[in-house]
Amino acid sequence: MRKVEILDLQFQDANETIGAFLVESSEGLILIETGPESTFSMLKHKVAALGYQISDIRHVLLTHIHFDHAGAAWKLAKGGAQIYVHPVGSPHLASPERLWNSASLIYGKENMEKLWGRMEPISQHAITEAAHGESFVFGDVVFTAWHTPGHASHHIAWEFEGGLFAGDVGGVKICGGPVVPPCPPPDIHLEAWAASLGLIRKIAPSRLFLTHFGVVDEVGSHLSELELSIDSWAKWMKNEFDKGATVDDTTPRFMEFTRSQMNILRISEDVQSLYEYANPSWMSVAGLMRYWKLKAQGRL
Repeated sequence: MRKVEILDLQFQDANETIGAFLVESSEGLILIETGPESTFSMLKHKVAALGYQISDIRHVLLTHIHFDHAGAAWKLAKGGAQIYVHPVGSPHLASPERLWNSASLIYGKENMEKLWGRMEPISQHAITEAAHGESFVFGDVVFTAWHTPGHASHHIAWEFEGGLFAGDVGGVKICGGPVVPPCPPPDIHLEAWAASLGLIRKIAPSRLFLTHFGVVDEVGSHLSELELSIDSWAKWMKNEFDKGATVDDTTPRFMEFTRSQMNILRISEDVQSLYEYANPSWMSVAGLMRYWKLKAQGRL
């Protein structure tokens, strides 16, 4: 496999929470994930440290449009890069107001700029919608887009020379810790996630590249651990939902539940804090409780 550079974007000054990936091609640099706009200066620094300029990036492949994966895409588009995204996510990059306002309800308007920076529209001509199974040839390299919903309806896993950039459908694994599922609202769909993991098994990549964070070589065991973790979290949340618990009541209990899982594995407090930066527990409460509510209403 061609060399893939892992760029630690040091989100909120923390290591190994959000990454981006850089690949050379005869058509210029290819960037997979951008991180939020708040880490764009770090992205530029990491690209320069490899001997390139940010303007050398000609193609940007997004796994999905959440801010930690795509928030800086507009800046790269302004520099002339083409942005490749799921068709469901494309309109939100062209007109990000609804996406921004929805996120503001989750994070609070006062926190948006500190966490994510800014987000501006991307010209439609700079956006390419990637169909399921579509391959893109960039000079001497080829990437294939696989629609992989479950974490988000607009999720793509990008296959490249035997590897797979798995975004969030491949879970979160930091500093050798456990594999956990990021479950923010509003798109969590457990059956779709299971089907996406089944697809990944069929693709049979030799390694996974995780935005949160790094490279996984033992793909089979990683996916099995993720499946068990999804099932564990979902059943725990279903019990809360069946009891009529609110999100506010459930959040501290779920944080204690996940903390106890980490403690059993003897994961240090420092590493646990990195997991919270990359995958805040309270967001998974909101996402999974919403899933069970929609399920009970017959809307999923």
